[in-house]
Amino acid sequence: MRTTGTCAPSPSGSATHPGSWRAVWAYSRKRAVRDANTLTAQENRAREVIEGQKTARIPRFVKTSGGKRSLDEASLTRARQLAGLKGYVTNIPPAVMAAGEVIGSCHELWHVEQSFRMSKSDLRARPMFHRTRDAIEAHLTIVFSALAISRTVQNRTGLAVANVIKQLRPLRSATIAINGTTQRFAPDINTEQQAILEAIHSPKITH
Repeated sequence: MRTTGTCAPSPSGSATHPGSWRAVWAYSRKRAVRDANTLTAQENRAREVIEGQKTARIPRFVKTSGGKRSLDEASLTRARQLAGLKGYVTNIPPAVMAAGEVIGSCHELWHVEQSFRMSKSDLRARPMFHRTRDAIEAHLTIVFSALAISRTVQNRTGLAVANVIKQLRPLRSATIAINGTTQRFAPDINTEQQAILEAIHSPKITH
């Protein structure tokens, strides 16, 4: 699936490209207001550059013809007509996924991006110093297994993985053997840590 821009609610329609690509679009009043404000700011900046009040790289809606700069009225009008609309392009046919589902799926893509960030930082997927195929595959298998566990812990506790690790890392148990006797000491778990442990062992999803 390929998307343009961010996700939006309330699909207004869809169209199928002859080459099998399908376009889905949505309108948001909140986005329309934000787009209108942005376009007004861009228009004002363009006019300031045209009038010489500001010296900068040629901004949006400024066109140059015969060495003279002028406001690109056609582009500005077209942009205002599209205010509030957000488009998505996908190769999934309508029979498989309705327009609302396409937009909803795009809205969840941040989970994928978050997982990639976790795999590269917290789980140290990179840099990779292995050279053989078996070693590389073993490394990535461990990383993605850890990613699955981390996401499960995060979903069950409602806390960031780094926070869970910070709170649970200090917990230690000990076994001491002296003169033929063995004494076991359980970790000192406070209320907050106990709640995290119970959430991890519970199938309930918190968010």
